[in-house]
Amino acid sequence: MHSVPCLRAAWRKWMDRRSLLMAPALLAAPAYAQSARARTLRFMPQAGLAVLDPIFNPTTIVTTHAYCVFDTLYGADRALRPHPQMAAGHEVSADALTWRITLREGLRFHDGEPVRARDCVASIRRWAVRDGFGQVLMQATAELAAPDDRTILFRLHRPFPALLDALAKPGSSPCFMMPERLAAQPADRPIAEAVGSGPWKFLPGEFVQGARAAYLRNEHYVPREEPAEAAAGGKRVHFDRLEIIWIPDGGTAAAALRTGEIDWIEYPLPDLVPVLERDRNTKTQIYDPNGFLGFLRFNHLHPPFNDVRLRRAIRDVIVQPDFMQAVALPQDWQECHAMFPCGLPNVVESAPAARGEAAMERARAALREAGYRGEPIIHINPSDFPAVTQQGRLTVDLMRRLGVNMEAVESDWATIIARRANRAPPAQGGWHLHNTNGPAATIANPAVSWTIRMNGAAAWPGWPEDAGVEEQVSAWVQAPDVAAQDLAMKRLQDLLWDAVPIAPTGLFRLRTAFRADLTGVLQAPNPMLWNLRRSS
Repeated sequence: MHSVPCLRAAWRKWMDRRSLLMAPALLAAPAYAQSARARTLRFMPQAGLAVLDPIFNPTTIVTTHAYCVFDTLYGADRALRPHPQMAAGHEVSADALTWRITLREGLRFHDGEPVRARDCVASIRRWAVRDGFGQVLMQATAELAAPDDRTILFRLHRPFPALLDALAKPGSSPCFMMPERLAAQPADRPIAEAVGSGPWKFLPGEFVQGARAAYLRNEHYVPREEPAEAAAGGKRVHFDRLEIIWIPDGGTAAAALRTGEIDWIEYPLPDLVPVLERDRNTKTQIYDPNGFLGFLRFNHLHPPFNDVRLRRAIRDVIVQPDFMQAVALPQDWQECHAMFPCGLPNVVESAPAARGEAAMERARAALREAGYRGEPIIHINPSDFPAVTQQGRLTVDLMRRLGVNMEAVESDWATIIARRANRAPPAQGGWHLHNTNGPAATIANPAVSWTIRMNGAAAWPGWPEDAGVEEQVSAWVQAPDVAAQDLAMKRLQDLLWDAVPIAPTGLFRLRTAFRADLTGVLQAPNPMLWNLRRSS
């Protein structure tokens, strides 16, 4: 694990090249500079921002950026209940087949154009191409139209009670609204502009890919009257300027927080949390009480992990405490032998198989049965994402102890994300294994979870395929009552445990750290960069 280091030569060069931070002697700065600093919020995310399109790339850092720039029709509170956001409200016909959503008056994009219903229709269509929940919603939709500038019309083939939940999903591709001219871009090609109607206006001239992004307060944004809660309620901005700054070294980031050069670190390194808690100038809190499910993802397209017997065997040799102790404090994790986050409604935890040498031998036998003959197995892992990096390294070590010829490919998060999307054979730029985690709110049930979908080419990278699993997902979404939904959830979890789209590594809660004078930090699946004030 890391300790707080001195400023490293590489970091100094990196800072010089990008001119990210002001001179560290803040107290020596002129009074006007100190005043500007007081009105600027500086946030250090979990990874560098390299892509601006949250539909094309729905990672947490891109979603964090998107929540600043774009807005949603509905927002989810901490209990994942949908509330109107851009919407003034909605009406549903007696047969539940027609929904009319009315936009709030006076909504405008950052370029001055009014937000019209046709912008929203185009945005929903683009989002639904890539999002699993959106795909299910569109399968139930006979017509999606904008009969006038403030009305969004859904005509359904069948009742879809979760329609607002789909539009309010809080992470892993929320349904963000953007101008029609941007939403017309094919979903498999990233948009080149970041123009929305959200509380912050993106400054393209200050964007340094993978390093820095800057925003100005949207002075024309009119927040809702309700108190802010997660992605719901009033998005009130009390700073003039926002800077999202990526600092690759966790120790350097913690030092910058302690000196006041930055205001908030999304994920401080776990072993630095006690240091920050002892410092009277900094505070920590649980990032999201629902936690994160860590997991190992298999590439189901290529041998040897297209063999379910091997996936089961690997799942059963993972010692979850080893993985969890590498990323979270002792009181902030638990074992979770399930395909959904443990503790959420109707989640069933399976009895874990006994670990030890017998399990290791079973895994070695499964490797032979899958036809493995010593060829390189490629594990892709970000080097700059602490909540994932250490889990990936433990996986590589475990596989080597099984006798696997492991090729560990580590790079920055943006590069790993790009390679993860490559369906080519591993030796031709693809991959075999990848560790990551999912915020519980984004994988809480069959409609929103991207980790359990097994719909082949439309699935999240790894591309598993299982018709039985998909049948139960549909059964859950279309269930006419709670009893039918509970039955579908039970059947689905049984099928998933056998099919092994992922191998869980445990459930953990991360700490977020910020300056003691920063108030209003919300708990949510994503950092919400509003509701924040600097106390005097």
